[in-house]
Amino acid sequence: MREHTLSRRSGSRVFSGGVWEERYGYARAVVAGPWVIVSGCTATVGGEVLHVGDAYRQSLTAFGVALDAIEKAGLSRGDVVRVRYFVVDDDHYDEVGRAHAELFGEVRPTCTGVRVAGLIDPRMLVEAEVEAYRESGRERRQ
Repeated sequence: MREHTLSRRSGSRVFSGGVWEERYGYARAVVAGPWVIVSGCTATVGGEVLHVGDAYRQSLTAFGVALDAIEKAGLSRGDVVRVRYFVVDDDHYDEVGRAHAELFGEVRPTCTGVRVAGLIDPRMLVEAEVEAYRESGRERRQ
């Protein structure tokens, strides 16, 4: 289940239209050679935090926002090589891990989970960063 806004690509930058991108002057993702590096993604869509209190569904949404940016940059889920996620409660690791396994279990990227004191909005339970890489000449993987 991917609930997010559509991204647009502008040169080597991908934007999702999120409020923080414009306010704080950053791109959802940057294309740097064979790399696509995605900024931290949460379950905030259209300025609203979705799935309040549900770490699993927030994770699916955050990963979906990141995957949308990767796809808009011309790569795919199969090109994901690194995932980092940040949770505000130790009890959420299993729920975030379950969402991660559903989306990336066949890909098997590196992954780091970190507990943090909080995110920008207290309703946010998880934030994720995703990086993808494709060697030149390699076919796009699903």
